[in-house]
Amino acid sequence: MAAHNELGKWGEDLAADYLRRKGYTIVERDWKSGHRDIDIIAYDEDGTLVFVEVKTRRNRLFGDPEDAVDYRKLQSLQSAMNHYIKYRRIDREVRLDIITVVGTMGKKPDIEHIIDVAL
Repeated sequence: MAAHNELGKWGEDLAADYLRRKGYTIVERDWKSGHRDIDIIAYDEDGTLVFVEVKTRRNRLFGDPEDAVDYRKLQSLQSAMNHYIKYRRIDREVRLDIITVVGTMGKKPDIEHIIDVAL
């Protein structure tokens, strides 16, 4: 596996563990809709279905990881979310969150949870 893929997998694993510690129930990971994907799908403690985009970076030299979730990425996520909602026949509140992980394996990372990103 390429180094950037390993870093991304590490970040997604940390994000999933973070959510579990916060009381979320993970339903799916790496759910695919054609060429689009959703990193984590979970229920929060209130029963809201949460779609989570995880962005992992070694450092902030080239900007904050959440800056990579641009208009085009949001459109792609919205399309995948809509497909999942229809496919699973979801009839409840949903939202999109972003979790950023900054650091490297073997060191304590900086994790930030951005709740309810506007689409």
